[in-house]
Amino acid sequence: MLRFALRRILMAVPTLLIMAVSVFVLIRLIPGDPASLMLGDLADAASLADLRQRLGLDQSLLIQFGIWFGNVLQGDLGNSITSSQPVLPLVLDRFWISARIVLIAVLIASVLAVPAGMIAAWRQNSTLDLALVGSATVLLSIPTFWLGLLLLLLFGLKLEWLPVVGYVSFSENPTAALLYIIMPVMTLFLHEMGVLIRMARASTLEVLRLDYITHARAKGLSESAVLWCHAFKNAFGPTWTLIGLVLGNLLGGIAVVETVFTIPGLGRLLVDSIFARDYPVIQGCLLFVAFVYVVVNLLVDLLYPVFDPRVTAE
Repeated sequence: MLRFALRRILMAVPTLLIMAVSVFVLIRLIPGDPASLMLGDLADAASLADLRQRLGLDQSLLIQFGIWFGNVLQGDLGNSITSSQPVLPLVLDRFWISARIVLIAVLIASVLAVPAGMIAAWRQNSTLDLALVGSATVLLSIPTFWLGLLLLLLFGLKLEWLPVVGYVSFSENPTAALLYIIMPVMTLFLHEMGVLIRMARASTLEVLRLDYITHARAKGLSESAVLWCHAFKNAFGPTWTLIGLVLGNLLGGIAVVETVFTIPGLGRLLVDSIFARDYPVIQGCLLFVAFVYVVVNLLVDLLYPVFDPRVTAE
């Protein structure tokens, strides 16, 4: 198991390096001069040249990348142009807001979607199967921003059960904070349920056709015992992989939902930084999201043998 883990970790290192290079190059392709943004339009040429020298902008791209990557390895992502705050603490503060919403949404979606997909496979071609597959297709087809607006219209404006937009910290008022994140969580887990239901159904159908399932039924086991005691262990592996991908994708793509519900999370920070052309924050957000995505999928890879007994950690 240790060799398996070390091999997967070593495979993740080149991926992180490629992501770092990609983020650096993409930011350098954005038009504009960071020094001019920091000092303003009225800055004189001498001040601009001095700042470019201190930031290393007068060096070649290779030297700039070396300086920047060395700072990244020390946990220094630079300072925000607009607020002058260190980027890393700013990103971490916003990340925990996004992570809380995403983790709750993925947990609820997994708990509801995996059994629903397995039951749909068990009752293949029945009315229940068609209803579940049809519902999953509809949920998967609705864009998250549109689903969020529909929930705002229904629960916020029509029924007035939940606050429309805004955010309250759990440390300030846990009850109010819970009310404010209900609709963002609903938006995410309803959309992702469609993906997970279809995957759980497909993997369960594949397992139910195997010989050992036929043997279990021939021994007189009930259908519920066959489904949950025998089929579940082998059918959950592919769904577990998809759950990891969904988790990483949501952490990287939550900007739309946070913008709709005005949640001050990592996605909203990225959007605001793009409009403000705050290059260090944009670079820090992109790099951090890429790092989280790689780490999440690394953990999924390491835990895969636990959930799928057919795979050995060799």
